[in-house]
Amino acid sequence: MVEAFQFPRTNGRTDFFHLDADDFYYPASATARYTIIEISMFEGRSIENQEALIRLLFERVCTQADRLPNEVEVTISETPKHNWGFRGLPGDEVGLNYKVEV
Repeated sequence: MVEAFQFPRTNGRTDFFHLDADDFYYPASATARYTIIEISMFEGRSIENQEALIRLLFERVCTQADRLPNEVEVTISETPKHNWGFRGLPGDEVGLNYKVEV
């Protein structure tokens, strides 16, 4: 996120959800090490930057977490700022310290 979107290192949130093996289904072409990365963010990033993020995630997850490309799935969901609430306000009313439109 920092590299692809010039996102400040001090911003953002990461949540990890572990599923028990009996509750996790993965494609027959993958192994139980299958990893799903879901990113929910404001709309505004260019397609090129989103694709750059996906490529970086595959490169780094496969290298640093010892995964094969078919063991990683990445999904980006974009939400209009006005549909996202945080800091007690709708997202389009929050003053951000970074640029969304990159």
